[in-house]
Amino acid sequence: MRILVTGGAGFLGSHLCERLLKSGHEVICLDNFFTGHKANIEALAHFPKFEWVRHDVIDPFKAEVDRIYNLACPASPIHYQLNPIKTIKTSVVGAINCLGLAKRTRARILQASTSEVYGDPEISPQVESYRGNVNPIGIRACYDEGKRCAEALFFDYHRQNGVDIRVIRIFNTYGPRMNVNDGRVVSNFIVQALRHEPITLYGDGSQTRSFCYVDDLIDGMVRFMDQDTETGPVNFGNPHEFTMRKLAETVIRLTQSRSQIVNLPLPNDDPKQRCPNIDKAKQLLGWEPKVALEEGLQKTILYFKSIL
Repeated sequence: MRILVTGGAGFLGSHLCERLLKSGHEVICLDNFFTGHKANIEALAHFPKFEWVRHDVIDPFKAEVDRIYNLACPASPIHYQLNPIKTIKTSVVGAINCLGLAKRTRARILQASTSEVYGDPEISPQVESYRGNVNPIGIRACYDEGKRCAEALFFDYHRQNGVDIRVIRIFNTYGPRMNVNDGRVVSNFIVQALRHEPITLYGDGSQTRSFCYVDDLIDGMVRFMDQDTETGPVNFGNPHEFTMRKLAETVIRLTQSRSQIVNLPLPNDDPKQRCPNIDKAKQLLGWEPKVALEEGLQKTILYFKSIL
């Protein structure tokens, strides 16, 4: 098939492009390189069926495609809070442009939504039917509400225009090709540890996250796109929770770092818990993460060692 991946030069997008190319598909990578990097897709240049286009999803575009994966949007707080209006436009106007293309070409389209639609959840683990606890005017709202609006658009295009949609909600994912300066906890801890700098732990470190290795996430994403019965939304992530302090201690041990842990104030609207219920993905696809946290961290540490 001929497949468009928006945000294809980003962390997740580049892994998805690689997976699709190795499966024999023709792939168009569309990215404005705001947070994506050419280095992430340089290794894909030898694939004759790969092409990349510098373009912003906010601006209209045309392509003749069979499938669309919409991954375009800054995903770390540092980047999406840098220009919050741009972030909302990317989620909302970008979704409208992608859905319009899917409608015209009759392409199946997948929206890479996020666990952030649940906000600071009052239940754990989070199930897809949970409507969330989101601050609509907070500093994270540009991302949270942008993604929630994008989901609404996907389902309205599906109901009103018959567009063939798939919606996934991605929980914390990590692995090679993460941005060194993206401000997310795994990359922060690893980079600080490798540089023997203080490990910055926000709050007391008791807040929890669940971490899914990128290969597992991409496998689930592709399998969900390929099935013909369910539109979603479906959670994809690792259901095993870890405290931030345990993660910091594990990274220090694996890197043999001299770093010390220092505590900083918890940012506004930072969720205390984030953990997926993945029963739906298990029942529908037989999917669940396979890569254990320490194994995935070791692979990620090797990557950061190679680029620092």
